[in-house]
Amino acid sequence: MKKLILALAITCLTASNAQFYKVSKKINAPGNEGWDYLSVDNVNQHLFVSHGSVVNVIDLKTDKTIATIQDTKGVHGIAIANDLNKAFISCGKDNSVSVVNLTTFELIEKVAIKGIKPDAIMYDKFSHYVFTFNAKSSDATVIDANTNKEIKSIQLGGKPEFAVTNTKGLFYVNIEDQNEIKTVDTKTLEVTATWSIKPGDEPSGLALDTETNRLFSVCGNEMMVIVDALTGKTIQTVKIGEGCDGVAFDAKNKLIFSSNGVGTVTVVKEETANKFSVLENVTTQKGARTIAINPTSGQLYLSTANFGAKPEPTTENPKPRPGLEPDSFVILVLESSK
Repeated sequence: MKKLILALAITCLTASNAQFYKVSKKINAPGNEGWDYLSVDNVNQHLFVSHGSVVNVIDLKTDKTIATIQDTKGVHGIAIANDLNKAFISCGKDNSVSVVNLTTFELIEKVAIKGIKPDAIMYDKFSHYVFTFNAKSSDATVIDANTNKEIKSIQLGGKPEFAVTNTKGLFYVNIEDQNEIKTVDTKTLEVTATWSIKPGDEPSGLALDTETNRLFSVCGNEMMVIVDALTGKTIQTVKIGEGCDGVAFDAKNKLIFSSNGVGTVTVVKEETANKFSVLENVTTQKGARTIAINPTSGQLYLSTANFGAKPEPTTENPKPRPGLEPDSFVILVLESSK
């Protein structure tokens, strides 16, 4: 009996330490600048990667860079609109949105917006609107995706970060400096609710399970806050890694992935609508803080590079960042090891 109990204990310990996800490969891309969001064009199986002042487009069937979209100064995010054959790219340094053909990758139009420092960007197929979330003006710019014309600004009362749509006429956006989620009606283009997510602090990435109506907000104090998307009630908080900036949801397997700049991805299992647990913390690479999921393959993509030595602080630059090693920019591919 003692041997049986010991064997069972060893089996349970092995299972609890089992690795379900791993970095399966690295895709090199040209360029030596910084990065932010990535977006998957699931229809064409292309990956759009923000990269300094350009966007790298990678064919996910060959892992080759097939296009480089120029003149996207201070690029942050890419919103894919397959039904219109367009991509919308937020350019934070010149307060604009580049509208690009998804087939040819050629520029359709450069749209100047009133919002200052557009960061995250989202396409809502329900309304056919594109929303940019502007860090300096604390608002969202609304662009008609058919005409590429700005039609309104929505005041948000704080610095917006990532946003997600429920595809039924409502979207949710993290307000980083207020520790809130705001809901916006895409028909009236008005804020309809404001929800505190304390003790979560400095929320950034946001994802949604549209089946269970659960929002997943990842915060700077190493916490994922899970919120009822119908009532705004906090369901649970989960410990994640340091330096998170993005989160992705796998609807098929009910898994949530927090990308942490410290060099890990926290994998959280949605056991029920009201119960969540950490499955594992996967080692990735320092700086890999944003993430995108391929709904077809289940693969996840994270951008990063190798860092050099950190410069000494100066009066002009009291908090210097380490430089990047030349030609070290990569996209990590994370997938199930089972």
